[in-house]
Amino acid sequence: MLESLLLDISSPEIECRLGWKFGSGFKRLKEILELDGYGLLDEKGNGNWERVRTFSLNELKIATDNFADKNTLFRDVFVKSYKGRLENGFMVVVKRFKQVKKNISPAEQQYFHAEVEMMRIVAAHPNLLGVIGGCLKQKEKLLVYPYMANGTVASFLRDRPESRPPLDWSVRKRIALGAARGLAYLHDGCERKIIHRDVKAANIYLNKDFDAIIGNFELAIHMDHGVTHVEEKSVPGAIRHIAPEYLSTLICSEKSDVYGYGMFLLELITGQRVVDLARIANDKDLMLIDWVKTHVKEKEWVRIVDPYIGGNSYYYIEEEVEQLIQIARLCTQDNPERRPNMSDIVRVMLPLGVGDGLLLAQRWEEFCNEEIMIRSDEQLDLILPDSPMQSDELSSPR
Repeated sequence: MLESLLLDISSPEIECRLGWKFGSGFKRLKEILELDGYGLLDEKGNGNWERVRTFSLNELKIATDNFADKNTLFRDVFVKSYKGRLENGFMVVVKRFKQVKKNISPAEQQYFHAEVEMMRIVAAHPNLLGVIGGCLKQKEKLLVYPYMANGTVASFLRDRPESRPPLDWSVRKRIALGAARGLAYLHDGCERKIIHRDVKAANIYLNKDFDAIIGNFELAIHMDHGVTHVEEKSVPGAIRHIAPEYLSTLICSEKSDVYGYGMFLLELITGQRVVDLARIANDKDLMLIDWVKTHVKEKEWVRIVDPYIGGNSYYYIEEEVEQLIQIARLCTQDNPERRPNMSDIVRVMLPLGVGDGLLLAQRWEEFCNEEIMIRSDEQLDLILPDSPMQSDELSSPR
């Protein structure tokens, strides 16, 4: 089924359901993109364009009721997304980028360029939102994606209709694993390493089977696998999900995504926002990660786990909650070099409870030992003087 992206999007079954043969618009779309200066194909013309269909602007106008406001799903400065229905009934999302003008800014161009560039690099993967087509005109740039029936993890956690049951624990575990697989593929499985740079619950979609589908690649960057990091001029994305070293040094690496994944795990477990002023009313901790640390010490699982799952251990397994929190804390260490790779996380969670428990136990022991050393150093800093002058002052008569 295409909605869950579990089949190759160019398979005969998908082609039959959608009513077209993938590759029919390949040549024209390739020509447009090359003429448009996006440079998305290598010297041999290679890429994953056989998966892309070229739509006419009129087709997409009909599908979205002429881009009616009632069909608007999302909007920001550079892009609007619309829910649509193709002529054959297939549900899609049409992402309409800001209409092209003569003096287009680098930021505006980057949004479209980044998403289209990801189409070339990323092959079909069950946990990545793949584009199914596009429309490029002189003043219009639109991309078409399969519609995700259950929205995003963020919207389902916090804006779920009362008629819909909450995400149960087994589904949340599957979402956590699916998102980890998708990120591991971006980092290690593509022809070039891809860093998403905006990993958060609002960018992880849920199809009708509640599989995790990572989307929104406007901020993504790619590099050779031998490159460990890049230095940016500014920090994009939601500040509250961004790794501390990225904010302080503007150095971005795959470990920046790992940090974002750790924060996402905490959202998934607790149902809470990463930063929530409402928490101050009952707790001292503004940041979700600090709030979780406070209650983990006392193993207060009933307070930590999203109350919509249920108020007792019948609805979840405490050992699994503890394991997921351990993974989240490993991912959110201040030192990026100590964070695990996404491939390590998949090994631990595949499936949770049956995966490489020894690896998690080893990494967790190392983490705890490091925490003890840090606390010891902090205590010494309080006792020991910072300079010889201070030492003289402390030892002198009063």
